[in-house]
Order: sequence, then C-alpha cells, then structure tokens
Amino acid sequence: MSAPRQRTLARETSLDGVGVHSGSESRLTLKPADPGSGIVFRRVDLEGAPEIPADLDHVVGTELGTTLGDGEATVQTVEHLMAGLHASLVDNAVVEIDGPEPPIRDGSFRDFAEAVREAGTVEQEAEARVIRVNTPVHLDEGKGVTYAAVPHPGFRVSATIDFDHPAIGRQYGSFDFGDGAFPTEIASARTFGFERDAEALRSKGLAQASSLENTVVLAEEGVLNPDGLRFPDEFVRHKVGDLVGDLALTGARIEGHIVADRPSHRGNVALARALKEHAFISGGAIVDVTKIMQYLPHRYPMLLVDRIIGYESGKRIVGIKNVTINEPFFMGHYPGHPIMPGVLIVEAMAQVGGLLLMDHVDDPETKVVYFMSLDNVKWRRPVTPGDQLVFELELLQFRRGICRMKGVGRVDGRVVAEAELMARVMDK
Repeated sequence: MSAPRQRTLARETSLDGVGVHSGSESRLTLKPADPGSGIVFRRVDLEGAPEIPADLDHVVGTELGTTLGDGEATVQTVEHLMAGLHASLVDNAVVEIDGPEPPIRDGSFRDFAEAVREAGTVEQEAEARVIRVNTPVHLDEGKGVTYAAVPHPGFRVSATIDFDHPAIGRQYGSFDFGDGAFPTEIASARTFGFERDAEALRSKGLAQASSLENTVVLAEEGVLNPDGLRFPDEFVRHKVGDLVGDLALTGARIEGHIVADRPSHRGNVALARALKEHAFISGGAIVDVTKIMQYLPHRYPMLLVDRIIGYESGKRIVGIKNVTINEPFFMGHYPGHPIMPGVLIVEAMAQVGGLLLMDHVDDPETKVVYFMSLDNVKWRRPVTPGDQLVFELELLQFRRGICRMKGVGRVDGRVVAEAELMARVMDK
C-alpha cells in the first residue's frame, strides 16, 4: 500500500466573524502552501505580518482554548480551525488573519470544515507525516484527567467527561474518523459554558463575545439556548473535536486509538507532546531488517535492530529491538534469571543512531559509524525476554563527520536506558 501524500487547499477561502474570547472582529483566509510547510498563521494586521507556526513549540496558553504565539504576536482559540483542517487531511496551509483570534462562528467546527470542503484539497509530491502508535502511551495529568494512546489501524478517539450538572453528567463517546465521522458526528457540536461563570470570565478578558448564538449556555437547571442541543451528548462530542484540533499541533496525521478521561486543552497538548516524543513516525515509511542490513555492517549475533518505525531526516529516528529468549547472551546472563546486558542495550541504541547518520553521507553503503564516547549513561530498569525495546535518538550536532546524539530506550513507554553518544562517520 502506497504511503499517503501531503495535501493542501485547491484554492483560497475566507470566513469572518467575532472572536469568542477577544470580542474582536476578524477575517480569516485559508491559502494553499508548499509541501512540508505545515499550518502557519500570519497576522496581517500587525507590522511585518509575523508568522506563527501551528505547532507544539508555539503553544503559549491553554486556558479555555489553545493559544499560539511567537514573540509579541499571538493567535488564540485555534482548536476549532485546526480540527477542521486536520479532519480534512490538510497538511499545509497559510492562515492569514487580521485579528487576534479566529471567528467563533456558531461555536462549532462546522464552518471551518465546510470552508475546506468547498475550497477542495489537492495531493502534493511529498509523503504525509504520520504518527503511528506502535506501543501504548499513558498520561496522567491529575484530578482525574488521563489519556491513553494504543495501536489502532486508523484514527479513533474515545472520551469521557463528567460534570456536576443535570444536562451533562457523565458522557462517553467513541468516534472512528477513518469512517468519516467528523463532518456528521463532531463538526456541528458547539462549545459550552456555564451562566454562573460568565461575569468572572469577562473580568479576566475571556468570553467577551460569548452568546446563545455561539455557545451552549447552561443555567442551574438546564440549557438556555431556545433551540436546545444538536445532540443529546453534544458536550462530549465538542470535547472530542477540541482534542482533534489540539492533536493537529503535532504536525502529523494520527494512526492510533486515543482514549481520554476528562480531557482539557492543557492535557490535550501534553498528550500531543507525548505522542510526538514516544510514538511518532515521519513520512509513513517503516524500514525492515533487510533494508537495515544494507546500511549496517553488523550481522548475527550483533545486529540488534529489527525495524525502524520513525524517521525525521537530520533530526530524529526511532527503532525497535524485539528481545526474545533465543538471544545467545541469555545463556550466560544469567542462567535461570535472563537479563539483557546493559552494554548491549546501549549497543542497540547506538546502531539505531548510526542509521540516523546515513542521510548525511553521499554513499552510505560505503561508510561505517564508529562511536567515540558515551556520556551520562543510565540504566533504569532491567530488560527481559518478551520485551520490545523502543529506541529514540535525536541528533544534537553534526560537523565534519562527527556527531553528537542523545538517546533513550523504553519498554512499554517506561525509560530503561539513556545516554549521550558521540560518533564519527568513516569509510569502510
């Protein structure tokens, strides 16, 4: 099956309206963008039209919405737009905006998704970045806010919310976006708030334009909106949409099942960071051991990499080693109590790191990587038969054939080893 391609908009499209928190009018124009550029906000109302990449490095606030910023320029409440783009598989776009906040429209994601649908999308000559959850990722943000990401062939989100209010209570929903659930099941679910909180929020500069036209407002006994709810569980559906929008800040499509209990913007962003750190894959390519043997000189019993599952050129690589009782070193380390030697854990980590360097040389099959030093080596937990080691290495510096890398090894998401490595690329 061919890898998915990046997509951008087929033409420009615009929306306008008022920002729910800022109360400022704004016009938002979505424009096509080059492959690999991601989603970028451009504040055309500010001098120099500063740009703010829509990524995790530029998240500056998560109170009642997700705010992006770069220097003095910020854009708040980006999650509705980001959800509409992400669910429409738009990888690259320029978002020109002449105010501090996208328009809230009717408080849902629908207008943004519809604008993308009307503009259309086109494939680009680049592979889409995909985060594939290969091993479970767990996150506990406290106060009952928890997340899990587990392997799944598509993108599914399940969420539970619990509010002490008769119109909400405890709600659960599960939606498979590979089946096109977003436009029919999520897009029209509106944001919500409590009437009792309105004065306090406005005193803090929030919810300045919140109204029954763009928010489901809850009084003590029920919903104030004259038309009622669009779904009996509209509240959890909106929370799922917010989660989709916040996960879009990974800059990648998601392949996995996300399970969230009492999700929040702060928790959503933390999950996005955890996914990008522990479960990412870039470009959709998985490199198996046959290909690995073309680049590494190691052979049995010293080839300690089974597969490359994540790769970001010149930056990061993720590889796995499946540890079985058939490993020859278990015969003597130790009989009746098999534990993988720590030096071999670091050797496996180094082999994964060596593969990261191969795109820095013209003819990688004629080169070999010699490791020069190891610093800050720590072993945190024993590795035993049946474990799957997941190594992630980040390239810190590469100059004149010498590199520095930082590596970490995990089993079931828990750190078992870490080290800083220095190596040189040499001719065979």
